[in-house]
Amino acid sequence: MNRQVGTDIRALRKSRGMTLQALAEATGRSAGWLSLIERGQAEPSIRDLEKIAGLFGLTISFFFRSAGRAEREQGLVLRQEDRMPIGSAESGLVEELLSPSLDGAFEIIRSVFAPGASREEMRPRAGREDGAVLVSGHLTLFVDGESFDLHPGDSFQFSGRAYGWRNDGPEPAVAIWVVSPPVY
Repeated sequence: MNRQVGTDIRALRKSRGMTLQALAEATGRSAGWLSLIERGQAEPSIRDLEKIAGLFGLTISFFFRSAGRAEREQGLVLRQEDRMPIGSAESGLVEELLSPSLDGAFEIIRSVFAPGASREEMRPRAGREDGAVLVSGHLTLFVDGESFDLHPGDSFQFSGRAYGWRNDGPEPAVAIWVVSPPVY
């Protein structure tokens, strides 16, 4: 089993503010057993991983994104061909986790915003910091009710503030985000 699975489960659980007991209740497993998984001392079944992935809005393949790579790379390097899309074209936002591990202080995400897609300002998360650079396209960023038109090369950073976005351009907008602490 990929040694990164337990680390990823712990990071996902903590990023959602979920206790070990809450995860245990949601999966029908004991908190002690899940603790062993998170510490790499036990291996979850495929069925358990499917349940856990579903709770976090992911597919089971997320946990195996680097499984075919040398052990020395796992959790350190994430190859482009191993990245997993998160989200859907129907939602207007497709993201790829670029970080090889979720157990660090931040994560890196590639976001592709479809033309015409938007998201209203979301409530701020205490202790969360976001920053990004727009790589291509055009994006309008909303932060605490203020709007900012972004063009390729523009970047931003904020902490604990409500934000949303809209892509009024004719092409997808692509941004590379850094988020702390990790949310995926």
